[in-house]
Amino acid sequence: MSNVEIIPLLLDLLQDMALAAVPAAGFAMVFNVPVRVLKYCALFGALAHGMRFLMMRAGMPIEWGTLIAATAVSFAGVWLARRLRAHPKAFTVAAMIPMIPGVSFFTTIIALHQLGTRGFDAELFSVALTNGLRTFFIIGAIAIGLAMPGLLLYRRRPVV
Repeated sequence: MSNVEIIPLLLDLLQDMALAAVPAAGFAMVFNVPVRVLKYCALFGALAHGMRFLMMRAGMPIEWGTLIAATAVSFAGVWLARRLRAHPKAFTVAAMIPMIPGVSFFTTIIALHQLGTRGFDAELFSVALTNGLRTFFIIGAIAIGLAMPGLLLYRRRPVV
C-alpha cells in the first residue's frame, strides 16, 4: 500500500473508533460503571469496533470480524480487570454495544412488516432472511466473544 492509500484508511479508522467510543462510554454510564473505568470502556469499544473495521476492510465477513474483535476485547478486559480490581464485564459489555447490528435488524423488521402487509414477495423475503441471519450471527458472535474468557480462563478442570 502506498501513502496515498494508507492515509484515507487511517482517517476512516480513527473516525470509526472515535464514533464507537461514544456509545460505549454512554452505555457504561447507563450500566453505572465507576467513573475511573469509563475511559477504559470507551477505549475498548473503540478498539473492538476498530478491529472489526480493519478486518472487514481486509475482506473478512462482518460475522467473523465481530467474533474475533469481541473475543480479543473480552480477554483484554479480563486482563485489565485483574490489574484494576474491577469486574471484567464492566469493560467488556459496554465495549460490545457499538457492534450491535442495528441496521441489519431494522432492515429485517421492515422487510417482515412489508411481507405482512403486502403479501409474499420473493425478493422481500430474501432481504428479510439475509438480514435476519446476519443479525443473528453477529449477536451470536458478540455473545460467544464475551463468553470465551469465562469458558477458557475460569475453568475448574482443564479444557482437554
